[in-house]
Parts: sequence; structure tokens; C-alpha cells
Amino acid sequence: MAEKLGEILKSHILGLRRYAMALSGNSIEADDLVQECLARALSRAHVWAKVRDHRAYLFTILHNIYVDGVIRQRRQGIQVPIEDATPILRALPNQQERLEIRDLKRGLAALPDTHRSVVLLVGLEGMSYRQTADILGVPIGTIMSRLSRGREMLRRHMNNDQNERTERALQDGAMTAVNERA
Repeated sequence: MAEKLGEILKSHILGLRRYAMALSGNSIEADDLVQECLARALSRAHVWAKVRDHRAYLFTILHNIYVDGVIRQRRQGIQVPIEDATPILRALPNQQERLEIRDLKRGLAALPDTHRSVVLLVGLEGMSYRQTADILGVPIGTIMSRLSRGREMLRRHMNNDQNERTERALQDGAMTAVNERA
């Protein structure tokens, strides 16, 4: 049973890490979340025989650990890490993609936690509405509503950032033209 449990856990580590990274925005914190999730799953090995959906069970544990951490941080106050967090993507082929990814990360960070979790689980992890509802402990209708609203908020955020970049580029171009004439 222990070997089978180990294989199950190994098969979900990458997905758990992606979700943890998307939630926390920090690779060190994401690694800590995944490690804590796996430790809790192993400590509850006696429950695994009753678990129908291992993936949903692990994501539920991870999500709950994250939420507990957010609540704990709010009680303790804001803590600033000494070292800078490393970026998720180190090098991108062009500036436009870099800006789009930056805007997407900002848009996701701007979403309320309830909406961000749904967008990440369904959009990034490819979970079904049922699995997402089970992980978050809410009805499917709530998942559909949060997903729709979350996507709309993200879409608006992305459009606003694109419009601001275009406006700045036009202003910079106009200023360059004025300076060249002078």
C-alpha cells in the first residue's frame, strides 16, 4: 500500500506545484505548500482506501493549507521576505509575450481569492466543475458563477493593461516626434 501511495503522490506533484505557485506567487512558498500537502497526505494514509478521487483530495489539502496560511498571515500582519522571489519564467522570446504574462499574473493576483482559486483549478489544472466544487466545498452553481465572474474580471484587467500600454506608446511616439521637430 505504501508503494502505491508513493506512486499516487508522485504523479500529482507537478500539478500541485503549479497550483501552489499560482496561489502564492512565490516558488519557495509553493514548494513549502506542496511539501506540507504531501506530509499531511502521508500522515493520513489510513484514509486513502476510502478516497475516490486522489487528485481532488490532494488539491483540497493544498487549498486548505493555503487558506490556513492566509488567515494566519492576516493575524500576524504583513511579512516581507528578505530575498526577492524568483520569476516563474526566466526568459521569453519577445517583449509582447513578457508583457502579456506579466499582465496575466497581475490580473490573477487582483482577483478575489474565491474567484482566483476557481479560475486556476478549472483553467490551469483542467479540473471539472464537480472536482473544483468538492475541493473548495461549495455547490457547482457557485463554481460556475465564480468562474464566469473571474474570467470577466480577468478579461477586463487584461484589456485595461493593453489599452494603457497602447496609450503610453502613442504618447511616447508623439513626444518623440515633437522633440525631433524642435
